[in-house]
Amino acid sequence: MEALKSHAIVKTHELALKGKNRPWFMRKLTDNLRTATRGSGVERVWQGQLMVGLTLEDEDCWPEVKSRLKDVFGVAKFYKAYDLPQDLDGLKARLPELLEGRSFESFRITTNRADKRFSLNSTEVNRDLGAFVKDLTGAQVKLKGPDLSIYLDIQTKGFLVYFDEVKAHGGLPVGVSGKVAVMLSGGIDSPVAAWQMMKRGCQAMFVHFHSYPLVDRTSMEKAVDLVEHLNRHQYQSNLFMAPLGEIQKQIILSCPPSYRVVLYRRFMVRITEVLARRNRAKAIITGESCGQVASQTLENIAVVDQSAGMPILRPLIGHNKEEIVDMAQNIGTFSTSILPDQDCCTLFVPKHPETKADLDTVLRLEEALAVEELVQEAVKNTERRHFASPEAAKLAK
Repeated sequence: MEALKSHAIVKTHELALKGKNRPWFMRKLTDNLRTATRGSGVERVWQGQLMVGLTLEDEDCWPEVKSRLKDVFGVAKFYKAYDLPQDLDGLKARLPELLEGRSFESFRITTNRADKRFSLNSTEVNRDLGAFVKDLTGAQVKLKGPDLSIYLDIQTKGFLVYFDEVKAHGGLPVGVSGKVAVMLSGGIDSPVAAWQMMKRGCQAMFVHFHSYPLVDRTSMEKAVDLVEHLNRHQYQSNLFMAPLGEIQKQIILSCPPSYRVVLYRRFMVRITEVLARRNRAKAIITGESCGQVASQTLENIAVVDQSAGMPILRPLIGHNKEEIVDMAQNIGTFSTSILPDQDCCTLFVPKHPETKADLDTVLRLEEALAVEELVQEAVKNTERRHFASPEAAKLAK
């Protein structure tokens, strides 16, 4: 028999609920899949009904395609599928070949009849194929928890048959929810917060604050590594390296030690907002979680928020450290985040920082600082680095 053409069939979850906007979401997912799999052996990317198909050059490219699809937000699950003519007898003739090497004592047939013109409905197809597979293999039909699930999509131009489901992250395609500016430290929390927002369809730009040359460049190097890792999900990223050392020196000269951290954070927010507006980002993202450290009490969060003219979102606000560590390990940023570094947030930090900052006191302290000039000088000296995945770079040419 002639070798069957194979495809990767991508299924979504939330996108099915988007109503009249669904075609736009599906087009964005299709574009992202095309970028993500460029150079991996995919011949064509095409849209079906609530699914996206990727036609493979041959079976050998499946492992690479599978690896890349797992990183594409908006993909809930996917399968390796085989393309056959719309003919049940032809499918039955091919099933022994497709089931070869599979060991199972129970199975289930799940049919999706996208082409309503097909003579049998889904239930009738399930019964017909179920009886055939039972006679062929001796295995029993089991609707819940079978050893093997056999899926059949009846498309207008033929059948798609597939077996093994591969779970992915789900969420929304990156780019459908606008751009956000992530305040990225070299620690555990902020990369996870960035990942969470990207999963909700946001394009992330990254702002990393450093105190070089007052400290070494290790935190900057970690930021680069973290952005390179996160860029696998959005294919093009900008990282802004913003200097904070001069601002910190000015603060320690004129402000009481207990208020330093809150003042640092307010300046970070101001600088991030300037960069965000210049790059059309609509919100600032931080990795803060309520009560985790002194600067993250509700009182201090409120005082920091007062310095911003755009929303500050905190995806991890209700998570504890153990939960955030688990997420960091799952998304692959943990090993980089725990490397030792000299972070700007650890420079000139008092032993007993204020946990219930008073806004009037903060505003009075800032009167002794040239706030606008310090912010503009930091923005002026900010270094921008651009990251493009090899796939995105090729697509741009």
